[in-house]
Amino acid sequence: MVYPAMSISKNKISGDLEHRALLREPANLLILNASRSDTAQYRCEVAAIDDQKPFDEILISLAVRVKPVMPRCSVPEAVTVGSSTELRCIENEGFPQSQYQWFKNNEELPEDPKTSSKFYNSSYIMNIETGSLKFRSVKKEDAGEYYCQARNEAGWSKCSPQIMEVYDLDIVGIFLKVLGGVAAFIFVIVGICQIQKSGYCSCKDHRETNYKVPQHENRMDYASPDEGHFRHKSSFVI
Repeated sequence: MVYPAMSISKNKISGDLEHRALLREPANLLILNASRSDTAQYRCEVAAIDDQKPFDEILISLAVRVKPVMPRCSVPEAVTVGSSTELRCIENEGFPQSQYQWFKNNEELPEDPKTSSKFYNSSYIMNIETGSLKFRSVKKEDAGEYYCQARNEAGWSKCSPQIMEVYDLDIVGIFLKVLGGVAAFIFVIVGICQIQKSGYCSCKDHRETNYKVPQHENRMDYASPDEGHFRHKSSFVI
């Protein structure tokens, strides 16, 4: 008998199954605590030296099925009417690969909502291979308690229920909030402009007062004929 990482010699097992398998008469192999890694092809060889056919063999395929563990589920807590959303479910331990089924308020959702009169108006798309449940346009009646179940030939397992709430889109409330925000913004801008305007005028008056050229009653005539003589003599004044 041959196993990818195992051999039997003199009724003793070595390799991966050394401490997990027993030989039983007449030619049986009992695997204890089988796991996915034991899935393989086993070859049994028979030798009979004195027989007309001294050697023969047979291949036996073993597929170990593993029950799914509790899947990981993702359900949005709250969505608005008309929006799109997705519920997710995943499990990686089961063998063969798990398929998924969604439940709402403890009632199984049909894979195609159009096949059920109760869910006919729902807009979801279910993928049983990936565990995805997509809503293209959420409706008020889509609110409820959701959970997912992972299934294969060995059994099934489910996640804990989670509630998804659906809210109406409050257009009036949103409009009033936006309007209030715009009004507050305009009020702040007007206030800043008023403050800047007052400060600018004050500074302008202050500059005009400090730097105003004084007016003299007796003005000198700098264009007099003695201007050149005056300039010449001024160079000697200390």
